[in-house]
Amino acid sequence: MYKQKLPKKTSSLCPVCAKKIPARVFEKGGKVWIEKTCPKHGKFKEVYFEDFEMYEKFRKFGYNGRGVSNPNTKSTGNCPFDCGLCSNHKSHTCLANISVTNRCDLRCWYCFYFAKEGGNVYEPSLKQIREMLRVGREEKPVPPTAIQLTGGNPELRPDLIEIIKICKEEGYDHVQLNTQGTYRLYKDLKFAKEVKKAGVNTIYLSFDGVSKRANPKNHWEVPYIFNNLRKANLGCVLVPTVIRGINDLELGSIVNFALNNLDIVRGVNFQPVSLVGRMPRDEREKQRITIPGVIKNLEEQTKGIISKEDFYPVPVVRPITRFVEAITGKPQYSLSCHFACGAATYLFLDGDKVIPITRFVDVEGFLEYLDKKAEEIENKKNKYIVALKILFNLKKFIDKKKEPKNLNFYKLLFNALIKHNYKALGEIHHRSLFIGMMHFQDLYNYDVERVERCVIHYLMPNKKIIPFCTFNVLPEFYRDKVQEEFSIKTEEWEKKNKRKLKDDIYHRDIKKLESGKIYKKTYFNLKNFFA
Repeated sequence: MYKQKLPKKTSSLCPVCAKKIPARVFEKGGKVWIEKTCPKHGKFKEVYFEDFEMYEKFRKFGYNGRGVSNPNTKSTGNCPFDCGLCSNHKSHTCLANISVTNRCDLRCWYCFYFAKEGGNVYEPSLKQIREMLRVGREEKPVPPTAIQLTGGNPELRPDLIEIIKICKEEGYDHVQLNTQGTYRLYKDLKFAKEVKKAGVNTIYLSFDGVSKRANPKNHWEVPYIFNNLRKANLGCVLVPTVIRGINDLELGSIVNFALNNLDIVRGVNFQPVSLVGRMPRDEREKQRITIPGVIKNLEEQTKGIISKEDFYPVPVVRPITRFVEAITGKPQYSLSCHFACGAATYLFLDGDKVIPITRFVDVEGFLEYLDKKAEEIENKKNKYIVALKILFNLKKFIDKKKEPKNLNFYKLLFNALIKHNYKALGEIHHRSLFIGMMHFQDLYNYDVERVERCVIHYLMPNKKIIPFCTFNVLPEFYRDKVQEEFSIKTEEWEKKNKRKLKDDIYHRDIKKLESGKIYKKTYFNLKNFFA
């Protein structure tokens, strides 16, 4: 049962044959583990969460969302093999994804998703994309208003600007472009401006570290990407894929780098690696890192300025959703993913001093208070009287002495919660650095309870909506199967476009990029906020 104390039973998948099998989640040695046995392929044991104490803190914030009232497929009770979304899904779509291409200009060793020579090219037409977007917007009772365009590298689509415009036309207020920026963004200011004008709110920028070793993907291009984003007035979120032994010692440096570029960097969203394919246990242990491992490294590498106490699981914001629903009488976005899926905090700058939000806001006290006020409104108490009480009591949860100078957090909260001025939320993001993490699953640590509550979903050309951790973990059932149906052979694509697929591959001129003033200005003489 969801949220029950450990040890507990759940369902998982065999890492070899993907058969659904019983599993046990338990604590041992201060860590949380998942263990399962396949009748054919034997026993598997994998670390689930590297800190039992943190698991217990996060567990109390878990809850079941409202799901969808108009599912696209019937549940057969065989999750995750009847996704669509089905009637058993516990969450609505918070962030919809559309893969606009499987072509990419890079060949990252840990990536399993790009068009290969001799394979197929998947690029849904503009008509198909519009239809997929409409399927998402038809979801009830809360249709998604946030969309991420992903790939492959979406930059390779020559009609990307038109795709962005279609997203806005179909009612998506927030459009996020997921890219490494190595195809056009770093060298084409006009493209950056067109992306912004068409409706992109945020660039979700792959960034695995500050050093060349940790980030061979786009280390050299990032300074030029930043330069173009500044000129286009377009913000970004840095997205490091965290792999133990590869870049886990640069997490503090990544946050420091973001703080040095706070004018355009809105956040850092760490993604602990998902281990795909057959891999011996000792190899997995070398690379495996979970959310607590990322947080521990951050704490050590920032000398305790960021601590594990600063982080909360994603569903912690439920009282805010509940309160806004009570005030407005309308269903709202509900971040009801599993408590072990993600974590977050906010950092503020006071001069050169980094102040996490938990140092001047009583987060848990504030949320408990808001939950009680929502309950009062639900019980027919006059919402204007309740709002007046909040006006007087919100300040109790904010320590003005520790609050960063020139920040009136009370005013921002009041405008967002009571006046429903959501520009105030945008101002919070512009005044702070969001630090988040989202650990997507793989066959070794798969927990069906997590995927049942997924809030990040792919829109598919077959009019299905597929949770992230079924789309990518079970590609033969979802991603690859559907995309093969709607793709064309490489040879056909090359003939149609009069070019070779390999022509997409990016060949950088390292010497030229490193010699540029923009490169040197970006990486040299960085201020150390954690000295």
